Amino acid sequence: MNHSQFWIGLEFYIGDAKWRCTDVGTRTIAAMKLDAPDASWYNGPPYAVAEFVIDEDDMETCSLELMG
Repeated sequence: MNHSQFWIGLEFYIGDAKWRCTDVGTRTIAAMKLDAPDASWYNGPPYAVAEFVIDEDDMETCSLELMG
């Protein structure tokens, strides 16, 4: 995927893990991995789970479909 394909709330995959975009920056996005034991942890911001920065190189590994 490329930067223009992301928006806040978009759910996507990196490998077999599901992620949700929480912010779109100029050249990066922030996202949280959807693996918490309680869905309320995704209510925010602020979120009860860690957000990770995904840069332009990492975006190439993202997909809208589960690969495998």
